Amino acid sequence: MMQQQSSSPSHSNYTQSITLTGMVGAVLTASLQFELKCANGEMFLITVGGGGGTNYDVVRNMDGLDRNRIPNPDPYNPGNPADELRKYIRPDTMVSVRGVEVEHQGQRAIWAQSVTLMVGEQGNYMFEDTHWWLTQIARFADEWLDDLFQDRRTYEWDDFSALYRTNLNILGMPTDDKVQECATLSRLNYGLSSAYLLTGAERYRLAAKAGVKYQRETFRSLSHDGKYCFWQFGKRQRETGANIIIGSENPDDAGTIPLYEQIYALAGLTQYFRISQDWSVLQDIHRTIRVFQDFYRDDPAFGYGGTGGYFSHLDPATLRPDVASLDQNQLRKNWNSVGDHIPAYLVNLILALDPVPQDARNTHESEELLEVCRGILKETSEIILDRFPDKDPAIPYVNERFFANWEPDHQWGWQQNRAIVGHNFKIAWNLTRTAHYYRTLAAKGDADAAAHSSYADRLEKFATELLDRMSEVGIDLLRGGCFDAVEREPVPGMPVQFAWSNTKDFWQQEQAILAYLILHGVTHNPDHLQHARAMMAFWNTYFLDHDNRGVFFRTTDMGMPVITGTYGQKASHAVAGYHSFELNYLAHTYICLYVRPEGRVQTPEGTSAFPVVDHNFCLFFRVEADCPHRSLNVLPDFVPPGSVEIASVVVGGVPREPDEFEKDKFQITLSDEDLDKQIMVEFQPLGGVNPAGRASEAIGAKDAFYDMEGKP
Repeated sequence: MMQQQSSSPSHSNYTQSITLTGMVGAVLTASLQFELKCANGEMFLITVGGGGGTNYDVVRNMDGLDRNRIPNPDPYNPGNPADELRKYIRPDTMVSVRGVEVEHQGQRAIWAQSVTLMVGEQGNYMFEDTHWWLTQIARFADEWLDDLFQDRRTYEWDDFSALYRTNLNILGMPTDDKVQECATLSRLNYGLSSAYLLTGAERYRLAAKAGVKYQRETFRSLSHDGKYCFWQFGKRQRETGANIIIGSENPDDAGTIPLYEQIYALAGLTQYFRISQDWSVLQDIHRTIRVFQDFYRDDPAFGYGGTGGYFSHLDPATLRPDVASLDQNQLRKNWNSVGDHIPAYLVNLILALDPVPQDARNTHESEELLEVCRGILKETSEIILDRFPDKDPAIPYVNERFFANWEPDHQWGWQQNRAIVGHNFKIAWNLTRTAHYYRTLAAKGDADAAAHSSYADRLEKFATELLDRMSEVGIDLLRGGCFDAVEREPVPGMPVQFAWSNTKDFWQQEQAILAYLILHGVTHNPDHLQHARAMMAFWNTYFLDHDNRGVFFRTTDMGMPVITGTYGQKASHAVAGYHSFELNYLAHTYICLYVRPEGRVQTPEGTSAFPVVDHNFCLFFRVEADCPHRSLNVLPDFVPPGSVEIASVVVGGVPREPDEFEKDKFQITLSDEDLDKQIMVEFQPLGGVNPAGRASEAIGAKDAFYDMEGKP
């Protein structure tokens, strides 16, 4: 039997709240205890049933449904601590424990107040269920629309003009600040478009369409020749009319035009273009990318130094990056000005344009834009590989802020020599996506195939190394979740030093979950999958605001929500319908592609217990009636070649015959009759990965999966 842990120095009458997430070891029914092994290998002895008893539950989704279907043992006496322990606590399953730790004169005890199970009756992780993320994105979208527009089911851009607000309090009600920020509106449009992609619910598409129109007609600023498009920061309603705001009001960027806000102005436009093929939206995207290339890019022709990449800020009066009024942002480059291109719009835009849609009138312009996007993808990913890693290999984090010549800037504002953990995860995730794209190019077998394959190897190698470093210093190995801001060079002898506190922010959890899931699909490393599951467990247990159907921006290390000041807002400059929706969309996709098991699950007696749910998944599109394109690209994300194929296509409720589409081409031919009809595309993953980390093609249909850890 495991002994109570002792500590040094000894405390007397010391108590503290504690949260732990890990895998159950031995269950000691007689002493009402069980062992919990956390990700760092440390084992804790948990005692249940003391005082007011221990509450057991199964992790809940945003629908509030009680999924506790754990069967009763025999014999079973409800309320009996020993029977409750036998019922809910099983070896080799993941749980999260909240309780109180007591230390007194060398003795230590942890009393569990609540235990949340991550698995259900059939032993499967609840957040790997086929509908988990679909349900979550739908509830998020419903709540956003209900909060902003009450019970409307159809939308016009006048609705957004009158009712859209960047800032909402924790209840989803408007605050005193009536500002409408362009970038946060675009992020909401991204979320609504993604919700339609996953669910096909018309309400979300109509809202996204109206939101995109309002963004374009309100915040777009075209150059005199119509070649360029800048996006104004926002609009603030006053008693005597509205005031258009040009320069940013974010404290870090005040009075400037920061590139990241221009980038995120494209996030919603691009995701909406994917589902609609709205050519006028694509024109504004193209105009904005010209701004990136001709105003922000450090090109030798512009005389700024010519070392490549993108400057982070422009002066709104001169549209130059070298003006003294920019202060600490003068001639600076940073993570956001380089890396944010990839996830915000590049991946989705390339997916929509490659292969170039069939259209005799506009093929040349689409080809031109596609080549520009490919160039941005290559340049930004190369810069991350070559410029971001620290010269000191002992420093696990990338550099994030730079001077024009790419020397790291460790004196900038609040950042100094600090790292944002989520940015490191974001790099690992997006370089892996980029590697998938270059592997797809290599699979075409052209003259550059070897170079593309070699570059994909470099991207995957760096992404894996960075992810593994974050697994040591960036995540909470005891409770789950990842940390926020840390010192890049902690005090000697310490693995981590926090810049302010060991809190956790919602958007960084998203980056970590997606990084672990996508790299598990590459490495088949069970540790990556286990970390992904611990991250998803923490997200679904502690970041979901069930009372108000939203997410908490920040939690403590133990998962308690931080709701002081602006952190209590449901929406703000930093919180919009983006990261949580992106997580839902891509977690669903990656789990389908890289995690779901195949075959039938069997009991130890050999009897087939239940079929593993089909891991096919669907995306929905609806091409505008006046769209000039006669084809639609439908690939869900940059994925490894040969990892997925089209299983079926349904247009306007009518299934297409198998010979009417090529299942491995991901471009659906459209006729005039197909326009303005819902198009549902079903995807079938090929050669996925089962949860034990083994390639599924090596697993026969009759092999048994006793539980999600592959143990009987």
